[in-house]
Amino acid sequence: MPQIIPIRDLKNTSEISEMCKNAAEPIFITKNGYGDMVIMSMEMYEKKMFLLDAYARLDAAEEQVKQGKILDADKALSDLKNKYNV
Repeated sequence: MPQIIPIRDLKNTSEISEMCKNAAEPIFITKNGYGDMVIMSMEMYEKKMFLLDAYARLDAAEEQVKQGKILDADKALSDLKNKYNV
């Protein structure tokens, strides 16, 4: 279940920092009862950014397959072996 805290609680910076490190998901900050911000630990941020990058690369690969921009695996490996004398 997501954690939701009011913006006034951001005054307790060390407590908020600890909450972010221990949270399994981002923490939502409200202002006047409405969503205003989201905070998370650096570790969680890096994981999220890694996943976004992976998803973007998968989308690009799927698009290339749809466009027919594919190579035969055996030929590609053979070309690499010949290029690098392996």
